[in-house]
Amino acid sequence: MVRPYTVSEGRTKPTCHFDLMTMVVATGTTPRGNLGLDHTHVLELCRTPVTVAEIAGLTRMPATVIKVLLSDLVERGVVVTRPFNLVMQGANTAPDPELLEALRDGLLKRL
Repeated sequence: MVRPYTVSEGRTKPTCHFDLMTMVVATGTTPRGNLGLDHTHVLELCRTPVTVAEIAGLTRMPATVIKVLLSDLVERGVVVTRPFNLVMQGANTAPDPELLEALRDGLLKRL
């Protein structure tokens, strides 16, 4: 097990602003310099649009650490972010009730 501050090289504050619902997606640009394993893993998760909270859950790392790693990736130009509310403004349809029920059932099974 690696301590979270080791992953973020002791940094606790991201250089970019993120909240848990910020959408992140990879740009497809080749990163400048070498990325560490954690940065590479986060970048792979961003191949499709994903929220900061989802990345934290999938990696089982604290959101603060994910925000620091994402800040590094934004500065390298390999991911871009969008506030979740701007993404949802473009949606003209209500969420599918069956999908929401399946999501709820899946979450309840994990508890």
